[in-house]
Amino acid sequence: MQRKVKYLTCSALLMTALTTVYAADLTKSYEMPDAAKIIEKDLLKAATTYTLPKSCNLNDQESIARGKYIFHNLNGEKAKATPPKGLVKFTEKNGKKEPKQFGNCVACHNIEGAVGGGNIGPDLSNYKTLFVDTQIRDTAFVYQKIADPRIDNPTTHMTVNLTTGLFNEQEICDLTAYVMSKK
Repeated sequence: MQRKVKYLTCSALLMTALTTVYAADLTKSYEMPDAAKIIEKDLLKAATTYTLPKSCNLNDQESIARGKYIFHNLNGEKAKATPPKGLVKFTEKNGKKEPKQFGNCVACHNIEGAVGGGNIGPDLSNYKTLFVDTQIRDTAFVYQKIADPRIDNPTTHMTVNLTTGLFNEQEICDLTAYVMSKK
C-alpha cells in the first residue's frame, strides 16, 4: 500500500509540473506573426469592370487558336501539342523557368470539340448562335465574364482571370474570340 501511495504522489507531482509548463505563457518564447498580414496577399481585389479593348480582333484566326489552346489546357508542363503563335508553355519568373498557367476552362464548361467537357459551368457550345446572334448577350458581356465574373455574380466559383493577373488583356481577348467563334 505504501508503494502505491508513493507512486500516486510521484504521478501527481509530474502532472502538476506538466500542467504548470503548459499553463505558462509561451507566446513570448517565439515570434507570433500577424495572421491578418499573412492572408492579406491572398485576398482578391474588389470586382472590377472591364471594357473590351478596341485592339481585340475577335475574327483573327490566330487569336481564336490561342483561345482554344488556353481553354483546353491547364498548364504548359502538361499542355498537349505545340502552343499556337503568341503563346509559350513556360515563362521566366525570378530567374526560374515555370509552366505557363492556362485556363483549363474545359474542366467546368463544355464546348464544341471538348474532350471530357465539364458540366459545372454553363455549356458554351454554339454560344455565338444561341446568345450573341440573338442579341441576348454581346461580346462585351463575354469579355467581362472571363476577365472578372464577380461583376454580376459575387459568389461565383469561376476563376477571376484579369483582376488577379492570371491572364493579360490579350489572353482574355483570345478566350473571348474562341468562345464567340463558330467552331
